Amino acid sequence: MMMRTSLRASLLTVFYEGGLSMRGASIDTETGLAAEPTKLVSRISVIDEGMLTLHAWGADHICKVCIANSGSCCQDCGNLVDGVGCQLRNTSCTAWLCGFHKYLLYEVGQLEQWQAFWEQVPGQDYRKDFTPEQLHVSSALNRPQQTMEYLGEALAADLQDMERSHIAIGIIITLREKLDKNIDQYQLEEKDHKRKMRIKRKIKVLSSDFQRFHFLLNKYYSDLADDRSL
Repeated sequence: MMMRTSLRASLLTVFYEGGLSMRGASIDTETGLAAEPTKLVSRISVIDEGMLTLHAWGADHICKVCIANSGSCCQDCGNLVDGVGCQLRNTSCTAWLCGFHKYLLYEVGQLEQWQAFWEQVPGQDYRKDFTPEQLHVSSALNRPQQTMEYLGEALAADLQDMERSHIAIGIIITLREKLDKNIDQYQLEEKDHKRKMRIKRKIKVLSSDFQRFHFLLNKYYSDLADDRSL
C-alpha cells in the first residue's frame, strides 16, 4: 500500500498554483483507513490542465476534421463564436470526450485515468458548469512529458482519408458514435469476460482503417518499453 501511494503521488502533474494549501490525511469513516491528502486548485487551472493534456495527445487535430465535415460537438452552442472558437470554457465540456478522443485515450492507456480525475470535479452540467472557483483534488492528470501530438495528427489524417474514399455521407461521424458506444460498453462490462473480449475485437474492427495511427501507436509503445528497460 505504501509503494502504491508513493507511486501515485509521483505521477501528480505539477499544475497546482503557488500559495494553495495541502490538506493533511484524514481517516475514512467507512474503511478506517487514512484518506489521501488533497490539494486546493482553481477551477481555471483544472480546465487549463485538461486542455493542455488533450493538446499533448493531438486531440485538436481530430476536432478540425470533424468540424470540416459538419460534425462539431459544439454546434449551436451559445458560447461559440464562428471563426474564433469557444468564449466560455467550462469543466463539463473539457471533461467530455467524443468517440475519437475517447478512442485515442483508450489506445494510449489514459482513458480511465482521465475519467477518474474528472470524477473529482463537482458541478459539471451540459455545456456549462457550477464548479466552485476553488476545489480540492487528490490526483492530477498524467500529461506526457514530451508531446505525443503526432498520434492525434495521424488519427486525423486517417479520418480524412476515410471521408474521401467512402461514398457514404457522414461516414466518420457514424464511426465516431460507434466507437463511443463500444468503448463505453467495454468499460462497463465487468462480469462477462467473453463479452468484454468480443467488444474489444469490435473496437479493433471499427478502427482497422487507422493505418497511420496504428503504425505510430506501435512505435510509441516500443519506445516506451525501451525507456523502461534503461
